[in-house]
Amino acid sequence: MFLPLIAAITSLTLLSKVAYADPPASHKKEMDGVAVFPPKEIKWKEGPPSLPKGAMVAALEGDSSKEGPFVLRLKMPDGYRVPPHTHPKTERLTVISGTLFLGMGGKFDDKAGIELTAGTFGRWEADMKHFAWTRAIKRSRGRLIDHWTF
Repeated sequence: MFLPLIAAITSLTLLSKVAYADPPASHKKEMDGVAVFPPKEIKWKEGPPSLPKGAMVAALEGDSSKEGPFVLRLKMPDGYRVPPHTHPKTERLTVISGTLFLGMGGKFDDKAGIELTAGTFGRWEADMKHFAWTRAIKRSRGRLIDHWTF
């Protein structure tokens, strides 16, 4: 069963070699300078080689293969694990729905993490080694994250 974990990602370093910059072709422009992306119209792609298999990525803004801000969403199945890694810039993450666990350090340890539930915002400085994983919980059908710098 695929319980989605969606993340919007800014300054996603691991994706920098893979272009995920195409915003959904069906996004609606209400007026000049405004772009709105209804969930049903977000275009998902298989995650890049820098992530373990099973992740799906959607580009909402910017180009992750170039310098500058961008926003991505990441969808991960239940039990998904992101191995220890770092980013050259501060990472920002908002959990939209469900739960993501975050651990710090160079060794993956699912008993040493912080539980990030829906509505949680977190940030950690550049070059901090960290890892993450998802786990099913009874009070949520899925997991969503926003502003995830990876």
